Amino acid sequence: MILVDTSVWIEVLRDRKGKVLHYFRERVRDDIWVLSRFSQLELLQGAKDDHEWNRLDEYLSNQYYLEASENTWRDAARIYFELRRKGETINSPLDCCIAQIAIEAGARLLHRDHDFSIIARIRPLVAEWFEVQR
Repeated sequence: MILVDTSVWIEVLRDRKGKVLHYFRERVRDDIWVLSRFSQLELLQGAKDDHEWNRLDEYLSNQYYLEASENTWRDAARIYFELRRKGETINSPLDCCIAQIAIEAGARLLHRDHDFSIIARIRPLVAEWFEVQR
């Protein structure tokens, strides 16, 4: 199972020629791919206007999501805490939550965000960089 991060969706949605979408489909091929609710939040909050918001909302309401458990929040906070104690800085605590959800589900995380590489240094996060082919 592949958890697809918002950073990948942004590349797919920005691509006017469809090459990134084609590459994404080739990349995930027969794997089951899912989203986190954080991607739903981030994509909707980034909508340009009501029309785009409505289209995204309709699309996102028909996707499969990995949900947080009762331990996700605490364990994600621990990731952030441990990184800070090691002098590592990440851009978003949301990335700790996304990473923890992937870890709990045993999912591979497909992303374009360096925070996940940092998190993978201290957690058993299976993360893969999505190299954009244009």
